[in-house]
Amino acid sequence: MRLAGRITDWNDDKGFGFVMPVGGGARAFVHINEFQRGSRRPLVGDLISYHPGVDARGRTNARRIRHAGQKTEAPRAPSRVPRAKLGLATLLASAAAAAFGLLPAVLAGIYIAMSALSYLMYRSDKIAAQSEASRTPEASLHLSDLLGGWPGALIAQQQFRHKTAKRSFQMVFWATVVVNLIAAAWLLRSGLFAALTGRIGG
Repeated sequence: MRLAGRITDWNDDKGFGFVMPVGGGARAFVHINEFQRGSRRPLVGDLISYHPGVDARGRTNARRIRHAGQKTEAPRAPSRVPRAKLGLATLLASAAAAAFGLLPAVLAGIYIAMSALSYLMYRSDKIAAQSEASRTPEASLHLSDLLGGWPGALIAQQQFRHKTAKRSFQMVFWATVVVNLIAAAWLLRSGLFAALTGRIGG
């Protein structure tokens, strides 16, 4: 059963807000990813229709959202970037390369550890966004990704549908991926990585 309601709060930078149903009822959490494909960016006061749902914590969420008068369209197409597959493939390739001596085991370990950290940070930020709790600064997410956590970030972005719709965030995110790969390649080719790990090991 679809409900009609007005958006009472909206944070366009973070891509979420809240809707109050017309005639009263429980306020529902609204996320940009739940809007029908082709929808314009929402504004406070917009009249929308939605299917109410309940998450694992018992909170009401608005799903399959349409602006008033908007025609029904095909479901939102999945992201063209297979984020989870790309992130997992990178981690598996790093582990395999280290096992065959093609990549320093320490470097592979850094990617795996930082990816786990990034994954948990994105998960925590997604939960905070849904519960209106204190958010993880975007700068912290980007720093973790820059230091090698981007494969885990890719997995988290797809699994939690988090930070994928915000273009400014994605632009910086992919920049951190490129910079990280260039820096890693330079450290390996210059021998500086081996020198640094040798000093630490010594």
